[in-house]
Amino acid sequence: MTETAIGAVGLVFLFLFLALRMPVALAMMVVGFFGTIAINGLPAAMSTLGGEAFEISTTETLIVVPLFILMGNLAGVSGISKDLYAAAYAWLGHYRGGLASATIGGCAGFAALSGSSIASAVTMGRVALPEMKRYKYGDSLATGAVAAGGTLGILIPPSTGMIIYAILTEESIGRLFMAGVFPGLLMTALFILAIYIVTTLRPEMGPKAKKAPFEVRMASLGRAFVMIGIVLITIGGIFMGIFTPVEASGVGASLTMIVALAKGTLDWRSFRWVILQTMGTSATVFMILIGAFVFIPFMALTEIPANLVSFLTNLDVGRYGILIIILATYIFLGTFLEGLAMLVLTLHITLPVILELGFDPIWFGVMVVIVLEMGLISPPVGVNVFVVKSVAPDVPMGVIFRGIWPFWIAMAATLAFLIQWPQIALYLPNAMFGT
Repeated sequence: MTETAIGAVGLVFLFLFLALRMPVALAMMVVGFFGTIAINGLPAAMSTLGGEAFEISTTETLIVVPLFILMGNLAGVSGISKDLYAAAYAWLGHYRGGLASATIGGCAGFAALSGSSIASAVTMGRVALPEMKRYKYGDSLATGAVAAGGTLGILIPPSTGMIIYAILTEESIGRLFMAGVFPGLLMTALFILAIYIVTTLRPEMGPKAKKAPFEVRMASLGRAFVMIGIVLITIGGIFMGIFTPVEASGVGASLTMIVALAKGTLDWRSFRWVILQTMGTSATVFMILIGAFVFIPFMALTEIPANLVSFLTNLDVGRYGILIIILATYIFLGTFLEGLAMLVLTLHITLPVILELGFDPIWFGVMVVIVLEMGLISPPVGVNVFVVKSVAPDVPMGVIFRGIWPFWIAMAATLAFLIQWPQIALYLPNAMFGT
């Protein structure tokens, strides 16, 4: 059996394992290990498994993963999410669709601390959905806003998806963080525009709330400024060259812990929960990376990635046609695969194509993150929709899926803007101090 044939058999088993709900990290590890045995023998497979596991576990740059996850978990227990929503609610709630817009604003703010779409959706959903239900918002708009707003968590820095992309592509984590800022703000604005259009066409979907007094609005803004200050210090420090991403993650986690302690929300029980959640999520990310670095060398031995790169680059559809094919494939895969899993499974194939076509890898990283999130709210599976369903169990799945379409179109518009004007993503990375 040829190396390519062994690779094809390995891919069949990989997707079979995933269909059987085997964790993606374990599936990649098993296929990569036994595939390498089939081609190069047991000693080579053992060397790859042990060597990659050790290298990933001791990579200094990856310290940012548990520290930024810790920062997000501390932000969740500190009540910062409620402060963010309260501020957005006070300033936007009295407009038609204002509570949904406040949800988007709160998700954008919380994303800058959590770096996780699921965490953003769950946390803000628990805060925002009861309020929107109280003001008789349409279920589709309310749940759609939470599901879509949560997707900002993987785009606005610090983003776990950006970190994984940086590790897999050997790009700068700091530059990728900066690349996500303007696209994240653009997508936030387009989400709010989508809410405005929906509530203009169907006013009953987003009734106005009571207008908060000016004093209340200013007070809410003052409470939310704590989060803004942490973001400015961490992300701004990276931009100014004051911190490395590793240092920024430590500073951000420390400041968030100080805020939680000062507010009196961090007792021993909640601290234990934060630590266990951080350890569990970090372990998952590290296992996925170890699995990826066992699987990718096996794929390289089979020459399947090289053959696919050659096939794609020779398609007679132009460089942007090939780009659209790649992005559409990511959207499709995203309907049934988790975002990080897709990155590690596909990036060793798609990135060489992108580089061969002359596209910027930092810009492509932002594009990939967006299409991953488009997939996670797309039917028929849409993983993020199930997350929202767990927060709003009384809302039918079909209603939630109907609610995400205006936001899905807004995400597609963001992609179009980035394709037309790549500098939206590249301006800040190119302007960073020390680059």
